[in-house]
Amino acid sequence: MDKNNEKNEKNKSIRDICFIAIFTAIIAVFAQVSIPMPAGVPFTLQTFIIPLAGIILGSKKGTLAVVIYVILGAAGIPVFSQQTGGIACLFGRTGGFILSFPLMALCTGIFSDISSNKILRVRYFLIAAGLVIGSAINYTCGMMMFSFVTSCGLKDAFVFCVLPFIPTAVLKIIIAGILGENIRRILKKGRILT
Repeated sequence: MDKNNEKNEKNKSIRDICFIAIFTAIIAVFAQVSIPMPAGVPFTLQTFIIPLAGIILGSKKGTLAVVIYVILGAAGIPVFSQQTGGIACLFGRTGGFILSFPLMALCTGIFSDISSNKILRVRYFLIAAGLVIGSAINYTCGMMMFSFVTSCGLKDAFVFCVLPFIPTAVLKIIIAGILGENIRRILKKGRILT
């Protein structure tokens, strides 16, 4: 009996490591879907995948996948948008966004974890709340770092870093919430995800 439990735990650990690695790779791939913007803050799809990591994997594993992504990029592996990498990216005009990615995943993951035993409407509401709060943290950190690095005011930073991205952020939140919850439910139902 103990050997079966030990084997199940080992399989669960291997599966968790695989899911974390897969999401780290997916984030790196989606970061390359990047549209340059005039102020130097590109539109990317990594801000769509990062909350999905939190929703699908939960707060701990989702955040770990994002932390690994940030560490890989800081180490110089070109996983950040436009195939960039290095510690300088964390302290450049878009560094606040990158540094807040783990918080974004953690926030959506916490709300997703809380919602797991609730009825469907409540689950979607909680996940939407986590997505909105995570996005707000991401935009606030990004805007503040942009303001500091470029020596512009917070009002200008808001215009450059937040305002043009609000419509796509709303779209990302809606799609990530629906897609993430459905994928998580399917994976849990199939006992692929615990």
